[in-house]
Amino acid sequence: MYNAIGGSTIIWMAHFPRLHPSDFRVKTLDGVAENWPITYKTLEKYYEINDKIMGVSGLNGDTAYPKKEPRTTKPLPFGKIGEIVSKGFDKLGWHWWPSDSAIISQPFDSREECNSGGTCGIGCVRRAKASVDVTYWPKALYKGAEIYDNSRVKNIIIGKDGLAKGVEYFDDNGTINFQAAKIVVLACNGIGTPRLLLNSTSNLFPDGLANSSGMIGKNLMFHPVSSVTGFFENDLEGYKGPPGCLIYSHEFYETDKSRDFLRGFGIQVNRGAGPLSTAIGNFGYDKIPWGKNHRKEFFERYGKTITLGIHAEDLPELSNSVTLDPYLVDSNGIPAPKINYKISENTKKILEYGNNRGSELMEACKAKRIIVNPLAPGTNGCHLMGTTRMGKNKNTSVVNKFGKTHDVNNLYIIDGSVFVTAGAVNPTSTIQAFALHVANHIKNL
Repeated sequence: MYNAIGGSTIIWMAHFPRLHPSDFRVKTLDGVAENWPITYKTLEKYYEINDKIMGVSGLNGDTAYPKKEPRTTKPLPFGKIGEIVSKGFDKLGWHWWPSDSAIISQPFDSREECNSGGTCGIGCVRRAKASVDVTYWPKALYKGAEIYDNSRVKNIIIGKDGLAKGVEYFDDNGTINFQAAKIVVLACNGIGTPRLLLNSTSNLFPDGLANSSGMIGKNLMFHPVSSVTGFFENDLEGYKGPPGCLIYSHEFYETDKSRDFLRGFGIQVNRGAGPLSTAIGNFGYDKIPWGKNHRKEFFERYGKTITLGIHAEDLPELSNSVTLDPYLVDSNGIPAPKINYKISENTKKILEYGNNRGSELMEACKAKRIIVNPLAPGTNGCHLMGTTRMGKNKNTSVVNKFGKTHDVNNLYIIDGSVFVTAGAVNPTSTIQAFALHVANHIKNL
């Protein structure tokens, strides 16, 4: 995770899929988890508004989704990797589609187009990648928003009437300040939000703010990701272009009763890595050992690999949770979050099946060597969801369909912690669409 003005979008890879309509009614379809109190249709217009503000490259017509409005710019170039993998998908008869990417392929909104530098993970100086410091923040500041940087919220203050009065926060000098507010909105992600609520105790809420249901911190969901990497004879120029934005497949997204698991996974085709990432270990494989064979192994990999990310849907479980650490505190003395998480047997089965399909695809692409990484390094925990989930029943959920907490009438949550289920795609597009949905509700109060 990355703390900055612009948040994790500064270093994200900008793969920008939406949840499927089925993701909002998993209980009805598959008898597990819970249904969302909203539908894909509820968020559809906010998906479209958000796409226009962020700037999305892509291609209309994907049958995995309802019809979308035209993308902002044409798809990013496929390159040699895209040509090879698309032929592999076609050979197997599997669904595939050019990635919806929050990276523009043509100039848009005073931003330059992507030049295929591949630096998405360390920031984009051209502003082709839609990090929110170059999309939403300038618009918010123009409208009068203020940013208090180098600050850390300690807790949310509740009055005797049960309403939020504002927040106490540490400034960059370590001094505690109070910021009054008529409405408090949290966007601290699936770990930071429950941490702040659990730290905000009072006489009215001794077990954590807005926690009468006892559900704050429960049902933590990640997207466990395995990877399948194919090695090829020729230079595929995998270092050219956004690493995470190329092709995706939702061939195995929905539940299939012939398989021994529920729900499914998405396949995300990734480009290769630059020289440093290749040497120290990329998304799909371990680092290259030092020694006399280092250069030989380096040139076996550099520019010559295709890595598939197998993104498994992670179903909610009460045992996967965020609590407060009884000993560890941050530099301001605020109790740190403690993560309790175990990959479920269902998820393990999804990943195993996905790895087999990924290997099948790499064979169809004629890879000379294939490496399967059962759990790709750094991925378990890259998406944080579910810890203040929304619902109609205040005894089993934390917020309602507008992100308002059941217990506090002027406290809202707009991040991924409100997700009821995780789907099998990156959550950013849906988080942003939900935030616009909530903002529209607040505006009309």
